[in-house]
Amino acid sequence: MVKKNFDVVIIGGGPGGYVAALRAGQLGMNVACIEKRGKLGGTCLNVGCIPSKALLHVSEKFESLSHLVPEHGIKVDKVSFDLGLMMKHKDKIVDTLTKGIEGLFKKNKVDYIKGEAELLGEGKISVQDSDKQISIYQAAHIIIATGSVPVSLPNIDFDEKRILSSTGALSLKDVPKDLLVIGAGYIGLEMASVWRRLGSNVTVVEYFDGILPSIDRELAKNFQRILEKQGLNFKLKNKITSIEQTAKSLTAILQSADGQTTEKFKTDAILVAVGRKPYTQGLGLEKLGVKLDPKGFIDIDLYYHTNVPGLYAIGDVVKGPMLAHKAEEEGIALVERLAGQAGHVNYDTVPSIIYTFPELASVGKTEEELTAMGISYKVGKFPFSANSRARTNNISEGFVKIIADATTDKLLGAHIIGPEAGTLIHECVMIMEFGGSAEDLARSFHAHPTLNEAVKEAALNVLGHALHI
Repeated sequence: MVKKNFDVVIIGGGPGGYVAALRAGQLGMNVACIEKRGKLGGTCLNVGCIPSKALLHVSEKFESLSHLVPEHGIKVDKVSFDLGLMMKHKDKIVDTLTKGIEGLFKKNKVDYIKGEAELLGEGKISVQDSDKQISIYQAAHIIIATGSVPVSLPNIDFDEKRILSSTGALSLKDVPKDLLVIGAGYIGLEMASVWRRLGSNVTVVEYFDGILPSIDRELAKNFQRILEKQGLNFKLKNKITSIEQTAKSLTAILQSADGQTTEKFKTDAILVAVGRKPYTQGLGLEKLGVKLDPKGFIDIDLYYHTNVPGLYAIGDVVKGPMLAHKAEEEGIALVERLAGQAGHVNYDTVPSIIYTFPELASVGKTEEELTAMGISYKVGKFPFSANSRARTNNISEGFVKIIADATTDKLLGAHIIGPEAGTLIHECVMIMEFGGSAEDLARSFHAHPTLNEAVKEAALNVLGHALHI
């Protein structure tokens, strides 16, 4: 027996799912969101974006008090930290935000269903709750937004104590003396930064010949130099093949990318951060004949339809960058289309940010991508060392890089290493969203003294007109 009928049912309460549910509620739809975790917010809020940023922020403050503020004339006696209190602070933030989403659900009349969902076909969903009780719901439209999980390595299982996924790396009870990070991507570098600041000797292993393989190569090379100056160690063109464990020791077997050399590396903990994969287990996709690609992503058309009528997918379970804000925009666009509106997502303007210190942020195309596409372009750069606000704040490492079409001057990409890069990138996102040019960016007011002036100067420099270098 069907317990309740809905216009829309969303499976997954992460950024894509809960935001889609809120927008559907705003549009007057009868909507439900099913989440088996027992807490809304998905990976991002519970064991991803939010707790990692909490630890990044507090560890950055600790390092600043320990090493940087004396240069500003501030004298601080011996600085220490309490890891347990740091973790409680992180958990409190997560708890507050998850409860906040529940409040938003009530405000927008979204039904919150706790349990594990399975698709039955013909618009029916079975939900098993924590007491093993099963309820059946009916929906005209069903949206899969179940997100992703960390990728593990062959024959290496997470115990979340010594062999860690990103989840375990956010909840360590002690600072490991030595930490080996496998993967020099966003997650690996952020977690490496947290534990390095708190006292770990951190080594990052990467199979590629440089860090951040998808990032503009000039930025990635400069970023690696900055991180090395901070104390991170890198072993490039290497991979982990196995782990030797005893009750007291942990040894990783590393092999060079060409297979010619092997090395044993003793460590106290290993973080495996080699990527994430879509999470679709237990949904019953096979029974319904839902098409997946070879990597397990759900196949969709331009408007998020699967090959099954009335079934849609968004976020990390479909192709594209695995970013919370990408999932959110897809969820909003989809439910607006279901309501007869013209929702859309401009994938050319999805920003990516790494929340280390300094931050790294990018939007649009890299030089490498444009070269491969045969598009002629111009580049303008400006260093933060020539920016007055960065100098006064004593945070002048890094630069802004603006890329524009060589013929039309249309802004094609922006890449920033530096203080507050994740905030600065958004004026470039807006210019690109409206099809603007480097000149539009350069001729817009930028108050003095601000970090944003570095963006203006880089845009000016696309035509060789930078004023302060």
